[in-house]
Amino acid sequence: MEKFVINGGSRLEGTVRIGGAKNSILPVLAAVLLNKSGDEIILNDVPRIRDVLMMIEILRSLGAKVAWEDSNRLVIYTQDVNIYTIEEQLMREMRSSVFLMGVLLTRFGQVRFSHPGGCAIGPRPIDLHLKGLEALGARIREQPEQGYIYASCPRLTGADIHLDYPSVGATENILMAAVYARGVTTISNAAKEPEIVDLQNILNKMGARVRGAGTDQIRIEGVNQLSGIEFSVIPDRIVAGTMMMCASATGGEIVLENVIPAHLEAVTAKLRETGAQIREDNGRLHIAAPCRPRAVNTVRTLPHPGFPTDLQAPMMAMLAGADGTSVVIENVFDSRFKHADELRRMNAQIIIDGRTAVVRGVSRLTGAAVTASDLRAGAALVVAALGAEGETSVDGLQHIDRGYENLEGQLKQLGAQIRRIND
Repeated sequence: MEKFVINGGSRLEGTVRIGGAKNSILPVLAAVLLNKSGDEIILNDVPRIRDVLMMIEILRSLGAKVAWEDSNRLVIYTQDVNIYTIEEQLMREMRSSVFLMGVLLTRFGQVRFSHPGGCAIGPRPIDLHLKGLEALGARIREQPEQGYIYASCPRLTGADIHLDYPSVGATENILMAAVYARGVTTISNAAKEPEIVDLQNILNKMGARVRGAGTDQIRIEGVNQLSGIEFSVIPDRIVAGTMMMCASATGGEIVLENVIPAHLEAVTAKLRETGAQIREDNGRLHIAAPCRPRAVNTVRTLPHPGFPTDLQAPMMAMLAGADGTSVVIENVFDSRFKHADELRRMNAQIIIDGRTAVVRGVSRLTGAAVTASDLRAGAALVVAALGAEGETSVDGLQHIDRGYENLEGQLKQLGAQIRRIND
């Protein structure tokens, strides 16, 4: 079993480049299956993370040809994809496989899949996905004896769909399903995340007719054919935010390259409240943090453009060493405070009441043996360990590797004392 060993107290300094976004590349990898021509699709800035490798395995199981051309460039051929059933074991490995539901349904007129897996951060039902597909004309039947769901429709038909909640996954799934639907589809109360704009951009480059991504209403006009293209994925705003919090926890000064500052406005605003000085310079972000961050009154997670739920845990870890008391409110997922117990092992003073955490900052966290329960909890433990006194060991790297490519290498580049070992 691999783990990180981190000796805290080193001030982070230097420049680091942010790679492609996990939350963008996964739906993009699903969208390439809509290309039924013999054209190749080339994807640039693809992060070599565990979730991407798993999605590639799923694409290959369906008949796609996928090859790495270099460290972060993929070449994909999808004309031989002829399977509409996603293997249960692969589906349960990662939640993002749910994106394939709408794609395979609209490509083949049918799809068979099991409930997706993923991080243990509370229930994330797919009812909004299913309701959206039903509105497009799909007939959905559960096969409980085999643990599968089967959906079918010879050709989907455009519809007006209102989401009860602006779910990112449901928005993306319905959007992709509607690309080949007959007529026009509108999605109201759609999620506005930057990754949805990225999905619209690749689909339109392939020949789709989608507009409105980034607003609460998306319009999709059905087409008959998409073609191959070359596309570069947007940088990962969650990795960028994590690096900013690592700098804040250590009183560091770093420069982030390959970022889109507009995607980080909610995070930047909160970090400025802690005393950090942040400025933009030609697509780069400079962050200079005080020796000890100040507490903030409230951090409240919300759908974009609010503070992202994926950065709640790293933010809490940074605030655990802040001067004063902060309140963190999680509005997106249940059971997303599991990292608090592990932070307490490091002397963090955190009280949980339902969806609210009260974080009383201590002058210094202390090193301990801790375990990541999920992807962002793992990132939080790394943030805490970098600012802690003494040595911390972080188990559960299989979670961290799902969303961070060579995290230890990037942090070493900034001066952190971190190493990966086999225990």
